[in-house]
Amino acid sequence: MNARTPLSAVFLAAGLSLFSASVPAALAAAESGTATFTVTAIGKKGGPPAISKDDVQLTLGKERKQIAQWTKAEKLYLAILIDDSLNSDVAGQWSELKQFIDAQPATTYIAVGYAGNSTVRVAQDFTTDHELAAKALRIPLGFPAAYSSPYLSVIDWMKRWPASGDRRSLLLISSGTDYFRGGFGPIYPDVDSAISRAEKENINLWNIYYPGAGHRSRSFFLANMAQNNLSKLCEETGGEAYFLGTSAPVSFKPYLDEMQMHLDNQYLLTFAGDGGPKGKFASARLKTELAGVEFMHANQAWLPPAK
Repeated sequence: MNARTPLSAVFLAAGLSLFSASVPAALAAAESGTATFTVTAIGKKGGPPAISKDDVQLTLGKERKQIAQWTKAEKLYLAILIDDSLNSDVAGQWSELKQFIDAQPATTYIAVGYAGNSTVRVAQDFTTDHELAAKALRIPLGFPAAYSSPYLSVIDWMKRWPASGDRRSLLLISSGTDYFRGGFGPIYPDVDSAISRAEKENINLWNIYYPGAGHRSRSFFLANMAQNNLSKLCEETGGEAYFLGTSAPVSFKPYLDEMQMHLDNQYLLTFAGDGGPKGKFASARLKTELAGVEFMHANQAWLPPAK
């Protein structure tokens, strides 16, 4: 594997500074034996109504759990990860992506990075200066590296994020093709690891599909398999994958508009949970009797180690 791109001292200092205010909340949650994950409310016709804690029922495994806190979330850390192996004409969509970035509320911290060689080159650290974040967009390099996996890049970046008790999302713009360990199996070997990391860190993963550069990217079989992996990655972490067939989308705007609607209707759900000495995952299910309301969330909740 090619050498990993080292983190700059600037990224480390800025990341620790930006997250320092939220770290105590995360530590307090772990010490008090509670777990928190992000829930997206969806209305069948437009945005959902305001939802209270009493409207929600949580089942963990086979056990009905009492919800300790149900809070409409405001602060968001949103990372945009662009696959450097994409066809360079994807940059024609950057005007719409810039509009999406500019439209984020002041409580949203945005970072921009580029995936290559199974790691991430950070172009802009998390910032509330959305104009600065938008300036970090550039044309992808446009060629696949032999050791490049977008899933390993996702894992690499998530590992760098300090703990946070706030919402966190990562938007991956990629073909989803694993050029490193993809093979011909139905599920790439690093997809489940990326899902577990995201669930443990309460990070929702999202994807907009765009074809990669090169002859291999034009294979319908490989593109379809990659989309299946992207769907699994996003759906199991509480996000969503967007694509229309295996060709390049005409516009990112419909996808970004829907993603924005979801981000505007997210809650933080906290419940008491004992993860034992090492911590553990537990399947989570939510339901409500409110008409026309559904929930998106990670398939599993992470129960931190007991203190």
